[in-house]
Amino acid sequence: MKLSRLLRLQALFYNKNEKRLATAIKHMVGSKPFNLSLYKLAIKHISVAEETINGFKISNERLEYLGDAVLGAVVAEFLFLKFPYRDEGFLTETRSRMVNREALNQIAIKIGLAKVVDIEYKGRNLSSHKSIYGDTLEAIVGAVYLDRGYKFCKRFILKCIIIHFDVDDIISTTSNFKSKIIEWSQKENKEVDFRTISVTGNQRFKEFHVHLYVGGEQLSEGKGPTKKKAEQEASKNACEKLNIAI
Repeated sequence: MKLSRLLRLQALFYNKNEKRLATAIKHMVGSKPFNLSLYKLAIKHISVAEETINGFKISNERLEYLGDAVLGAVVAEFLFLKFPYRDEGFLTETRSRMVNREALNQIAIKIGLAKVVDIEYKGRNLSSHKSIYGDTLEAIVGAVYLDRGYKFCKRFILKCIIIHFDVDDIISTTSNFKSKIIEWSQKENKEVDFRTISVTGNQRFKEFHVHLYVGGEQLSEGKGPTKKKAEQEASKNACEKLNIAI
């Protein structure tokens, strides 16, 4: 039986929600899903996960883990080929800025995935899960990889995700604010100290609150999903106060 006919027959048994999801996936990915259950799992956030008898929660976290790895590999290869004379540090920093949660959240909105998530969680408050769209996008990448294989998944990432990045703009705005502050402190003979004031949230969704002290006095503060990002935010704010070029 031809694959196209098999997919048509399979679609006859979809309920209303499954038909809507299958149509959305076709629009985003560029082809009908072979295994719709993978995509149904990809949009199931841990907050609405079903718990099995042995206590295991069925959510998109495992697909997110897989998608993160596949996305990272494709972006790494893309940058490696695009910038043949740049060093490892440049490639790592640029990839990090392309696949961070804020960037992926914006891509998820652009390709329509955010609407799918909003429909799935209709009536629920998503404000406490700031990276839910980006997390789901990574899970979708994992689902595409399992459903259609690496070659198809790579094409999906290149044509539907990476295409939305302005790589030149990312490069021009890439700046390690913490390094700038440390460099400034060494020139001015000032002692710099980053202090983690609090860590809120749970194991999956954390927010770090950091204060930056210069010469024993608090100069700025920053917040972020990781200690490193909170320190970068505090450093950026400090650069602005000290009129350090960023």
